[in-house]
Amino acid sequence: MSNRKKRVCTNGSKPSWRLVLSGVPQGSVLGPLLFLIYINDLDDGIVNLILKFADDTKIFSAVSNLALHRQLQEDLNTLLQWSTDWQMFFHIDKCKVMHFGHNTLKMDYSLDNKTLQKIHQEKDLGVIISDVQAYSKANRMLGVINCAIVYQSKEVTLSLKTLVRPHLEYCTVAWWSPHYVKDKLLLERVQRRFTRMISEPKELPYPEGLKKLSLWSLEEQ
Repeated sequence: MSNRKKRVCTNGSKPSWRLVLSGVPQGSVLGPLLFLIYINDLDDGIVNLILKFADDTKIFSAVSNLALHRQLQEDLNTLLQWSTDWQMFFHIDKCKVMHFGHNTLKMDYSLDNKTLQKIHQEKDLGVIISDVQAYSKANRMLGVINCAIVYQSKEVTLSLKTLVRPHLEYCTVAWWSPHYVKDKLLLERVQRRFTRMISEPKELPYPEGLKKLSLWSLEEQ
C-alpha cells in the first residue's frame, strides 16, 4: 500500500503522476476495512459520546451549563487535531450543529476557527430528522389528492390514504415515540383534514367523523 501514485486522464491528455499520501483504494474489497482501521483511533481522548459510520461522524452531549459546552468544544478541537495529524480533513462547510430540547444551551461551536451552522433539520443517512417535515409532506400530498380527485366519495378517498400514511409513519419520532402533545396534535391535523375531504362526514365533529368512516385516531393507532 506504499509508494502509490495516481493521475487523471482527460480527452487524451495525460498529466504527471502524483503520490498518494493518504486514503484507501476505492472500489476494492479491502478498501472499507482499511478505512475502518485508519479511523479506528478517531475517538481517542473524546469525553462525550461519538458515533462513526463510514466517513460520517457525529458527536453529542447533554449541554446544560457552560462547563459542558466547553467540554464539547474541546472534543471538537480534539477531532480537528486528529484530522490534521492524519491528513484526513473534515469538510467544515458540511459540519453542522443541531440543538434538541428546551433545557439545552444553544451555544455556538466551531472547527478550525469557523463557526458551525445551526440547523433545525438534517438528512442523516437518508432519514430527515424533523417532525415538522413529516407533517408538511403529508399535508402537501393531501393537497395533491384534493386537487386531482373530483368525486371524493368515501370508497375512493379512503383508498388513497396509503399515499399519505407513509409520510407520517416513516422514521418519524412523533409517530413511533411521541413525547410532546403538540407533536401528536400536529400529525392528527393531517387525518382531521383528510376526513373533511370526504363528502359524507364533512360536517360532523372529528370524533364522530372517524366513527362513521370506521377509522381510529392516529394516537390510538
